[in-house]
Amino acid sequence: MADWVCLIENESSRRTGVVGKPNNDGSRDHGLFQINDRYWCSESTVPGKDCYVTCAEVMTDDITQASICAKKIYRRQGFFAWEGWEQSCQGTLPDISNC
Repeated sequence: MADWVCLIENESSRRTGVVGKPNNDGSRDHGLFQINDRYWCSESTVPGKDCYVTCAEVMTDDITQASICAKKIYRRQGFFAWEGWEQSCQGTLPDISNC
């Protein structure tokens, strides 16, 4: 759980509606888990890409779709899929024992 907490703190500052700045390839990252629109979510109104969701769906306060997609990403690539986790969390996790 500490890995996930650290990930969302470093990727989105715990904000569901955030869209990241453009990546080098022009794609953008969306929502709490910063899900990439090149591979995982569709920018259109039609669900698509590997998570079969729209990017708008992963940016709502109901994090069900975002969580399902993030778990799919994790199963395929581990936490290394997220630059924020790799740079800030690998080996240094927050203490969440009081949560």
